Amino acid sequence: MKQIIRWMLVWHFIQSVALSQTVVDRIVAVVDKEIITESELHDRAMYAAMQNHTDPTNAALRKQILDGLITEKLILAQAAIDSVQVTDEEVNRAVEQRVAAFVRQVGSEQRVEQMYGKPVNIIKREIRSDIKNQLLVDRVRQQREATLSVTKREVEDFYKAYKDSLPPVPEDFELSHIYIVPKPDSSLEAKTRQFAQTLLDSLRTGADFSTFAKRYSADPGSAATGGDLGWEKRGVFVHDFEETVFRLKDGDISDIVKTQFGFHIIQLLERRGESVHARHILLRIEKGPASDSTAVQQLRALRERALKGESFATLASKYSEDEDTKSIGGDLGELTADQLQADFATQVKSLKEGEISEPIRTVVGSSYGYHIIWVRKRMAPHTMTLDGDFHRLEQLALYMKKNKSNAEWIEELKKSIYVDIRL
Repeated sequence: MKQIIRWMLVWHFIQSVALSQTVVDRIVAVVDKEIITESELHDRAMYAAMQNHTDPTNAALRKQILDGLITEKLILAQAAIDSVQVTDEEVNRAVEQRVAAFVRQVGSEQRVEQMYGKPVNIIKREIRSDIKNQLLVDRVRQQREATLSVTKREVEDFYKAYKDSLPPVPEDFELSHIYIVPKPDSSLEAKTRQFAQTLLDSLRTGADFSTFAKRYSADPGSAATGGDLGWEKRGVFVHDFEETVFRLKDGDISDIVKTQFGFHIIQLLERRGESVHARHILLRIEKGPASDSTAVQQLRALRERALKGESFATLASKYSEDEDTKSIGGDLGELTADQLQADFATQVKSLKEGEISEPIRTVVGSSYGYHIIWVRKRMAPHTMTLDGDFHRLEQLALYMKKNKSNAEWIEELKKSIYVDIRL
């Protein structure tokens, strides 16, 4: 999750300067059916200036930023042409990961909310569209790059050309893990649903929705305003919530809807085309002590099986609940010490090569889970060599080749997709 929170930090910075500087908006470029505005360019330039300690009004910087925005819009246009899609589940997971990374960076959800001046759930809704676009861009690039590779000769040539400027390699690790999320206690889930039904029955016989939301809803972003979610377009809410709210008629109250966040009671206040104004009451499905204990015991049993000789990768493929890694045997890849999150690094650095950790609790967004970590390989800091770091050099050479290929592809896209630069 390298650099996953950069743009969130800059957005806070942009908000802080917005009070003293007003950007007059205008269209600076058109790509296919999408526009790029002066304010969008300004925001990105402010971000780059903050990162590089330079002047955000510098003409060369603004041109570089505009080129990047045009590239992004071109790829999104190509994604539409090729019918490339990402699922709601993928977007939801990316949103949770990005906010979780930001929470770890600043220390708490409360601190995040103070910095933004709004609740975390609203932040999630606001970043959802940007994250979806980024996933689409990544998906298109991945599909293009899937067939690219480098030969041994290309790696050798790359090393000869750049060996004097290659950075030293910090301590690094090859890691795998098995991740399990504690399941809600069935008895607690039943009690929560029963309580939700009691609230629903009362609402349908005249109880005040706003009062109930303020008193009972577990959604910190909307409870104080009577559950009001404001106006939102289709594609913002998670699937089951969205399917329900768009089936309702103005004023209708839904049946109980279960999502990954808990049980919802939804009321549609008004609909205008593909936008809805709704409010809801959220009841979270709590996890009891038995939930955590069961997850930990399951991981300890899997750890013992691996220590006795069973394949860790096979166990991860069968039992891990990390959808991003279970299909590749729980492989987290090769990570340097400075790429590890602080709490994660402490655990990993205490393990010797070949060891498997005890279950470790990990927070992901507003949820959490447990995992065991296997240190497949551990390497001390060193200078890159062709023999000792061939795989790393192969990746660097491939990265350079991909960049060159992508640059050529973007130039081809500009010939087939309408681009009008007005700056």
